[in-house]
Amino acid sequence: MTEQAPTKVDMEKIVSLCQRRGFIFPSSEIYGGLSSCWDYGPLGVELKRNIKQAWWQAEVQERDDMVGLDASILMHPQTWEASGHLKGFSDPLVECKSCHLRWRADELAGSSCPSCSGELTEPRLFNLMFKTFMGPIEEEASVVYLRPETAQGMFVNFQNVLDTTRKRLPFGIAQIGKAFRNEITTGNFIFRSREFEQMEIEFFVKPGSDKEWFDYWLEERFNWYVKLGIKKGNLKLRQHMKRELAHYAKDCYDIEYLFPMGWAELEGIANRGDFDLVQHAKYSGKSLTYFDEETKEHVIPYIIEPSAGVDRSALAFLCDAYDEDIAEGELRVLLHLHPTLAPIKAAVLPLSRRDKLVALAKQIYTDLRQCWMVSYDDAQSIGRRYRRQDEIGTPFCITVDFQSLEDEQVTIRERDSMNQIRLPISALKTTLQAKLEGEDLFVLPPGGKIWKEGE
Repeated sequence: MTEQAPTKVDMEKIVSLCQRRGFIFPSSEIYGGLSSCWDYGPLGVELKRNIKQAWWQAEVQERDDMVGLDASILMHPQTWEASGHLKGFSDPLVECKSCHLRWRADELAGSSCPSCSGELTEPRLFNLMFKTFMGPIEEEASVVYLRPETAQGMFVNFQNVLDTTRKRLPFGIAQIGKAFRNEITTGNFIFRSREFEQMEIEFFVKPGSDKEWFDYWLEERFNWYVKLGIKKGNLKLRQHMKRELAHYAKDCYDIEYLFPMGWAELEGIANRGDFDLVQHAKYSGKSLTYFDEETKEHVIPYIIEPSAGVDRSALAFLCDAYDEDIAEGELRVLLHLHPTLAPIKAAVLPLSRRDKLVALAKQIYTDLRQCWMVSYDDAQSIGRRYRRQDEIGTPFCITVDFQSLEDEQVTIRERDSMNQIRLPISALKTTLQAKLEGEDLFVLPPGGKIWKEGE
């Protein structure tokens, strides 16, 4: 596919597609839903799983300087005192005295007041952490918090990881997990919600080498999205201004994506300096240093943190992949999802429901699903079935027809071009594997034929 100019997609179309095809549903919908909470349906859970797997493969599996972690969501309350979340993780909140709706004060600056024209309260700080109690008694001594980020679990496990893996600087800890923020203002579908999933790296480096590694991770993370199909024109890097920087950060950039509501953060990459390890060493009384064999000195590593949202990534991939064209005189909706991310890799479609044809099609389906997520569909016309698969981003459709019973061949149809080729069933697995890995499938086979759907 050729590089396209930056485009914005109508969010209503994305939301409609997600609900209609089983990507994402409102949480507890039968009870009227729960504000800014979302359930991932049969296709959405596969998309999300594929995004996380692609990230894990790139940042952990294919590297020798990264290890994984899965820290507990509930942590010792002192963790959040050391990190500064108890004191500083808050937004200024204003409330309308008439309708009792609440807004972040910074979002109302320079804009009109609530539609009811009610009087607003003075701003007051509102902590964004969800508070709960551990144990049977709800008292101050038993207060714990749902983590607002996954990062702290990696910081407090720095020494454990160092001792058990014997890694040398520079090295990183990677984690994928849920985080919770009692956001005042949510919205834009899954862009900002109160329960979300993060893909975070804490990369520990020698002081003085942090600028070099910061630049490295900026490029590494930007290119990850491009490799998985995001158009370059829909991505940009934005450096935080000094007044925006977190108190601990030496520098920070956002990778921004052109969402339907405009440019917004997709991922943040921060140079956190040595703040986190210093704080946790101070509050815990435990040493969190690294012994440098070259200098024979104990040093406190600096930390580079690439922090991406799984949900925001899913939204960006969906928006970027969404397309409409005309096929056989009708509107065709399709998702140009990268094969790595596509929830379903191939669909097996028997041309008829006759017993012999169904038996062969189901045999092929059973064989392929040992390797990939594959669907089987025999309802309605073949054209309508193609459209359904296009709309959910399935890269390939495999049609089993009556000739297949005689020549043991099937037709593969490619989503984006709608090109089709016929090949032996015995070559189906290797052909699909090659194409899913990016090789050109539609090279004319000996004595074969390539044609477009409808010809």
